[in-house]
Amino acid sequence: MTVTVSVAMSLTMSLTMSVTMHEGSLEFAFGVPVTPSYVSMCARDNVSGANHSQEQPTAAQVATAVEAFRMLSDPTRLRLMWLLSAGEYDVGSLAEALDVPRPSVSQHLAKLRLAGLVDTRREGRRVRYRARDSHVRALIAEALSHADHELSGGPRHD
Repeated sequence: MTVTVSVAMSLTMSLTMSVTMHEGSLEFAFGVPVTPSYVSMCARDNVSGANHSQEQPTAAQVATAVEAFRMLSDPTRLRLMWLLSAGEYDVGSLAEALDVPRPSVSQHLAKLRLAGLVDTRREGRRVRYRARDSHVRALIAEALSHADHELSGGPRHD
């Protein structure tokens, strides 16, 4: 069986190659055998993820996704979400990191929170913000990875 494997080498570099399963090890297309215990990667077969028997998204799902993408279409909000995907921040820290006025950051955070992309946690008098969940973090990571591929001419992969 041949599968396409994407291996993340760093934040800006990935590698795609064909491999074959052979007697408990993976053999790369250029013939170097690698034991699975030393390889950490995400593999899937070459069949498209689209399934015609899959149900169409509901109108509510589409509307919610459109709203999330609309919120992320603002450069400041996308930069905020990138930071919030990595950890918790208060308004002052975010304003300083992005060199944006505090009132502007607060307004952006309120919109992101209403859209369900950001959660908050009170810590004394401070409110700490973070990306809501792994779906949101993955969405941000994938969007910026796609942008990196577009700008760098990196290889396309499924």
